[in-house]
Amino acid sequence: MIRLTRRVFTDLAIWMIGLGVLMGIVFPFFVTAMGLPAADVLTLGFFAASIVAGCIVGGANIGLARMVVGRRLTLLAGRIRYVESNLEAMTKDGNIDRCKPEDCYIEVNSDDEIGDSAAAFNRLVQTLAQSIQTEGAVRAFTSIMSSQLELNALTEQALQQLIQHTHADAGAILIENDGEMSVAISNGIRGPQAMCASDHVRRALRTEQMQRIEVPGDVAVEGVLTDFRPREVLVDPLFYKSAALGAIILASAAGFSGDDLKRLNLFRQGLALALHNALTHDRMQRLAALDSLTGVFNRHFGTMRLREEFGRAIRINSPLALLMFDLDHFKSINDTYGHHIGDRSLAQVVRAVRSVLREGDVLVRYGGDEFFAILPAASREDAAHIGERARRVVEDTPLHDGEQVIRITISVGGTAYPDADAASGADLIQRADKALYAAKEAGRNCVVVA
Repeated sequence: MIRLTRRVFTDLAIWMIGLGVLMGIVFPFFVTAMGLPAADVLTLGFFAASIVAGCIVGGANIGLARMVVGRRLTLLAGRIRYVESNLEAMTKDGNIDRCKPEDCYIEVNSDDEIGDSAAAFNRLVQTLAQSIQTEGAVRAFTSIMSSQLELNALTEQALQQLIQHTHADAGAILIENDGEMSVAISNGIRGPQAMCASDHVRRALRTEQMQRIEVPGDVAVEGVLTDFRPREVLVDPLFYKSAALGAIILASAAGFSGDDLKRLNLFRQGLALALHNALTHDRMQRLAALDSLTGVFNRHFGTMRLREEFGRAIRINSPLALLMFDLDHFKSINDTYGHHIGDRSLAQVVRAVRSVLREGDVLVRYGGDEFFAILPAASREDAAHIGERARRVVEDTPLHDGEQVIRITISVGGTAYPDADAASGADLIQRADKALYAAKEAGRNCVVVA
């Protein structure tokens, strides 16, 4: 319809009144055609009455339109203004409760264009609310990820957020390190280590594509065993600049919606960056803790570890042994063969001693050619036995330099808590150092445990 003004109801009034005037003009001729005498109908008075009646009908129609249609449009406009203010506030605080359906939605009670408009408005509100909720979730997730550099804390918080925002019932995060996959964190998954060898994980990393596995009935997917019957399992690979970092495993009893997958896709990017930073930080921490020549803990981190182990031994009432050793006549080796051979001899002694230490024992370079080994849950007798084995292995492993065969021996001193009266890790070091001095006094290449 041709627009006459910028107001719909004004246009409607003009058209309605105009139609009434037209009908008032046409009506007398229509009545004449119906058989009434023209002398009675085609008069000025009858024309005037017909036009007035047409205008009255037009005015009544305008009133009805305003009452029926205008009221609905006024409600729609009011709801739009209300939602506008709430959405503006939601963008600031992310509180989705500001626009619940009962507050912001319009009742759809007609099957016409106005009902369609109300339904479309409700869908728009729902979409906007979900978008703001997703934006808030991503913002919160990114904030958490950027504030963590410790790998354990990072993966724990990341998995918690992933499960919450994708409505998963269980999940895990796998980490790839030096070609090996390991479980960084899991929640609700039984036997998570088995997932590392899953074909679905390998396929996700190989194709760099998410694997969606629908689980029929009671069937479990290669190690993804949960305490409930999952309907769908997601395996989402994590990459940073084409380098594989690991994978996200999520399981749901109800399945994942399109919105869940969209959020996971947004979260994955932030998690990959945070995971890369955490892994880099972890490697830097390990490098800072290691002696560059021998690859064992340096003095700073070694004494910290001894302090921790001594505290644990006291708490659980467990023994703790300490061995201290150094190379016999190390200065002569340096003076005779050069510092390069001296460095090689240190590295070889470390390899030899490591071969006799147990899993969980910690070897530390204390300084120069002096080392100590922390032996958790080892008694005085265990320390003497391990010290003697280390001494013998070093003696039986000469260093070859061309045709030269360089014999290396070590002197070993040891002590153990609670056999020894020690109040701290420093006390154990002091007692082991005295035992080492006694071994040297006894002629070197021997073991003394005090």
